[in-house]
Amino acid sequence: MAATCGEQIHREVQDYYGKELQKTEDLKTNACITSSKPVPKAVRNALERVHEEVVAKYYGCGLVVPECLASCWILDLGSGSGRDCYLLSQLVGEQGHVTGIDMTEGQVEVAKKHIAYHMEKFGYQKPNVEFLQGYMEKLGDAGLADNSYDIVISNCVINLAPDKRAVLQEAYRVLKPGGEMYFSDVYASQRLSETTRKHRVLWGECLAGALYWKDLYRIADEVGFSPPCLVTASSISIGDKELESIVGDCRFVSATFRLFKVPGSSRAGPGQVTYNGGIVGHERELVFDANFTFKKGEVVDVDAEMAAILRSSRFAEKFLIQPGAAPQGCSCKGKICDPFQLLEQLAALRPACCPGGSCGPSC
Repeated sequence: MAATCGEQIHREVQDYYGKELQKTEDLKTNACITSSKPVPKAVRNALERVHEEVVAKYYGCGLVVPECLASCWILDLGSGSGRDCYLLSQLVGEQGHVTGIDMTEGQVEVAKKHIAYHMEKFGYQKPNVEFLQGYMEKLGDAGLADNSYDIVISNCVINLAPDKRAVLQEAYRVLKPGGEMYFSDVYASQRLSETTRKHRVLWGECLAGALYWKDLYRIADEVGFSPPCLVTASSISIGDKELESIVGDCRFVSATFRLFKVPGSSRAGPGQVTYNGGIVGHERELVFDANFTFKKGEVVDVDAEMAAILRSSRFAEKFLIQPGAAPQGCSCKGKICDPFQLLEQLAALRPACCPGGSCGPSC
């Protein structure tokens, strides 16, 4: 019965994104178009080189561009028209590789159609991108092997999957040891009612399938990931009276998290870390998440989880990592783990900076 329900959701989402939505403006909420922080210049420049049809078919809810990407192999879950793949294609360089997988045939066709255009635009001798049609819950069926990617990204798509645990399990499987899952998605302030979960339009608008944010921490732990690192959060407004009445008092947020596949051998207690600089676009300061900002040359005490993440990941060569006396383990005590709490803190900071909520050079 569960499989039948999941298949029905897949079909309805495919219809919604393949037939009903023709452009971003057709969306009924801002759940799939929210961005929570300024776009770096290098990323803006890269976006300008992406074909206009690919951009027009983009329905993501955040900016899924982690740092330190040169020569990385990246997998984009629910790649849609390929906008993020073509963006990342430029950032990983010709020696890197980007794979996009999506279940909607029309979206995959749009992405594939423009491969030659982008490779010529980027000056590449051969394509460093590929697009597959398939399900992110079943990456093996698409031929994706264990331990084959440095980074897995996803942009407002996991909420559309009936089985979130299967998605995270598959992402964990295809990641190399020390690899990262960096993704934006929609989260709910509570578990959703059955009426909300069965509403067809709310599914297509990324709300009916939104995960209760605390369940992300539970599922990540069950799968084997390190505790989620909350990066950013931004509010979601519905703006449709009928849809608002269905969701009731439940609130929604767009949030970006990063999860790491940390090998057991890298777990060696808390540490003191010093950022050496050298990451393009983050030479003086690396804002890793909502809890840790690393300034070049400054010693920072980190817990065992963060020390293990830095030690085992692609960031290792960018840091000096030494044993430290920070509290053992990783918990939400003293950390911002709740995206709704982060949202409130960010909102409180805006008026304090500038009366109009816009922070310019004079502040």
